[in-house]
Amino acid sequence: MRRLVVRWTVGDVSIHGFEALSLSTRAAFALFGPDVRYVICANSISAGEVRRRLGEITPNLEIREVHSEEMPSWMRPFIDPAFAEGVAWKFAPVRVAPESFELSLDNDVIFWRVPAALSEWLACGKGCLMAEDVRACFGKFARYCGGEPRNSGIRGLSPGLRYEDCLRSMLSRNPVLLNSELDEQGLQIATLLRQQPVHVVRLSEVSICSPFPPHLPKAGSHGAHFVGLNAKSLPWSWNGTPGHEYIRANWLAKRADLERRVVEVEGAAG
Repeated sequence: MRRLVVRWTVGDVSIHGFEALSLSTRAAFALFGPDVRYVICANSISAGEVRRRLGEITPNLEIREVHSEEMPSWMRPFIDPAFAEGVAWKFAPVRVAPESFELSLDNDVIFWRVPAALSEWLACGKGCLMAEDVRACFGKFARYCGGEPRNSGIRGLSPGLRYEDCLRSMLSRNPVLLNSELDEQGLQIATLLRQQPVHVVRLSEVSICSPFPPHLPKAGSHGAHFVGLNAKSLPWSWNGTPGHEYIRANWLAKRADLERRVVEVEGAAG
């Protein structure tokens, strides 16, 4: 079987976003083992600063500084020059290892068990992997994404998939400016739905977790995606309390249990 590469994308996010990244990388190493390649693509922040914020890391974790120049030159006219909401950093580079299974995780996605769809994708060797979402949010690509809610926080690309060509084809069909994270997600989902088969990580296994409905208040059976955790502040309040304070409280209430789960996975891996 082709080698698996696990990739994270992270910028200058909140301290709790880095706590999540630390748990995510530790759990992935314990689940997938030392023969897998692990890469953090760091944008808008130095590799040294990422290492400092993470603290102790596994020896084979690569931290790679990426820059906008690593995005395809043809794509740049479609990207908001200010990189609003971190748009398009997941395409710098488009693929880390084109001939490998490439699993991309948002820094706030943590597994403590391998989701069934992920195992099925690796065994199948074809198609792609994505996550179920609580609602369909596809920005300017909604008409290409169908009605099923999907999330790009978990994304799997099979060996040999010419993802850049696929993205270019989709943008030629819908030549819009990407200026929100929903536009970026919609582009990815619209592109990947054209690959078959599509393996979907279910919410029951990896929940979309935050204190605000329709997000789910609890973690799934195999992991959780803590949406909103990266924001250092949010420009809105609820009952007089800033939105980010609710998200941080939700994280802090769950952090000890998450640490326990990751330690258990590490212990089982020996």
